[in-house]
Amino acid sequence: MSIRGLKKKQPKTFKVKIITVDAEMEFSCEMKWKGKDLFDLVCRALGLRETWFFGLQYTMKGMCTWLKMDKKVLDQEIPKEDPISFHFLAKFYPEKVEEELLQEITQHLFFLQVKKQILDEEIYCSPEATVLLASYAVQAKYGDYDPNFHEPGFLAHDELLPKRRETVKLKKVQRTRTAVLFEMGNILSGRTERLDTSVIITLFSRDEAEMNYLKIAQDLEMYGVNYFPIAQNKNHTDLLLGVDAKGIHIYSINNRFSPNKSFEWSAIRNISYSEKELTIKPLDKKAEVFKFFSSQLKVNKLILQLCIGNHDLFMRRRKVDSIEIQQMKAQAREEKARKKMENQRLAREKQLREEAERAKEELERRLFQLEDEARQANEALLRSQEAAELLAEKAQIAEEEAKLLAQNAAEAEQERQRLEITALKTKEEKRLMEQKMREAELIAVKLVKESDRRAKEAEHLKQDLHEAREAERKAKQKLLDITRLNYPHMVKYPHYLPTDTRDANFDKGSIKLDLKDIDLKRLSFEIERERLDYLEKSKKFEDRLKELKSEIHALKLEEKQSGLYSHWNEVLGSLDRSLGNVCNLNSCHFFKHSVVSRGLHHILIHVLCGCY
Repeated sequence: MSIRGLKKKQPKTFKVKIITVDAEMEFSCEMKWKGKDLFDLVCRALGLRETWFFGLQYTMKGMCTWLKMDKKVLDQEIPKEDPISFHFLAKFYPEKVEEELLQEITQHLFFLQVKKQILDEEIYCSPEATVLLASYAVQAKYGDYDPNFHEPGFLAHDELLPKRRETVKLKKVQRTRTAVLFEMGNILSGRTERLDTSVIITLFSRDEAEMNYLKIAQDLEMYGVNYFPIAQNKNHTDLLLGVDAKGIHIYSINNRFSPNKSFEWSAIRNISYSEKELTIKPLDKKAEVFKFFSSQLKVNKLILQLCIGNHDLFMRRRKVDSIEIQQMKAQAREEKARKKMENQRLAREKQLREEAERAKEELERRLFQLEDEARQANEALLRSQEAAELLAEKAQIAEEEAKLLAQNAAEAEQERQRLEITALKTKEEKRLMEQKMREAELIAVKLVKESDRRAKEAEHLKQDLHEAREAERKAKQKLLDITRLNYPHMVKYPHYLPTDTRDANFDKGSIKLDLKDIDLKRLSFEIERERLDYLEKSKKFEDRLKELKSEIHALKLEEKQSGLYSHWNEVLGSLDRSLGNVCNLNSCHFFKHSVVSRGLHHILIHVLCGCY
């Protein structure tokens, strides 16, 4: 057979896109396939065995319709598109999710669909229950809370709350509450293990969190209910008909929570429709038959289809399980037991790991502490070594200082001895200076006495001078008297005196002048000699006083620190006073002697003039 022949025998296919709640898949279907074939293909791809809850839904002319299993796919009124899109959704809902949902994939698909319905507000949920469900959803998505991984604000981009208006204002608060509930875990699990002083909360796994989510959701009034608008007559649509797993319910148009009337599946005998009219006959024949009208015939067909499916499941739940169901339940129990054991093992491993981590942290902390202690010990050792070196250096410095102090002490002792010697010398010098001062005072006293003596002599000389002047005056008067008697005409004209007479008078006066001149010369010579002796002695005394003063100044500079400084000042003051007195006396005596000398010469001159 040729390859060309094989190609001709291949069946024709069309493409189908299956959209689940969290994924999309594409398949190639044969033209002759029925809805059951495509549905089974999808279930096999998903690994789903509880197929009776699900169906393939499509939208045609704004109405959601379920794909019929017993008819060909292409023979049904499906959208003409490529690929043809179908939504794989839960068509029927269980009464008790914990008992009826056996597979994990079934539970997960229900969880995703119910969560979407709550977020899309197809199922009403109170804000408190919404926060609680959101915390389970976060637990199912993110697992156990880890503060190191789940940082604040990690839920900011997740859609956790419905979008209805009355919760918009509370979204921020509820999102915060959701994060807090997720963090604390007090609503997710009551199982806690206390280790040391910290509480470790054992949270749910993903399937447990999803099951708890569904267990809360199944108690909501709108859970699993398909609503259809109906009317009790052909003209008005003022009621809603709801179909769910428990029966048929009639609601008012504005209240989908509390039904006005309910028909349980066990109380319904028959459901039928005729065109737009649908009839519900109760099991009790005496009860009133309920009839209502829908907007289209397709709506009645869809209502009838949902009623049949829910009724079959309702009756199946109350019968003995089939072998397949029993096997699935057994497998589910085994799977749960295995998961439980696995979870326990994981919990033990987690606990052991946490204990090992804590032990590791404790060891690391202890190691760090030991390293810190070792580092501190090394630092202390280094400090002690540095302290020892510093102490050794200080000891060396102290030793050097001790040597220096000993040297200074020796020098101080030498200085003390020198000062003692100097003090002795100073005392000796002081004694000598005192002796010299006494000598100077004696000399000064002698000079004063001599000055007094000289003063007395000067007084005597002054008196003699006065007597000489008086004698000179008398001599002049006498000479005038003699001249006036002998030569009266010569008194007025003395230059007319005869020469002989003048010569004779001269000769007489010469004799007297020679006698008096000899006495005056001798007296002047003695006075001059005494004056010179006195000046020489005064000069020697002044020189001696100056030498004493210079010596005292030198001693004053040397002994400036001692207590003799004031004494030397007193000595110098006394010497200065003595020297001043002597100088004053000398000047006085010199003046007097000069006056006396000058007076004597004047007397001699006047005597000579008188003689002539």
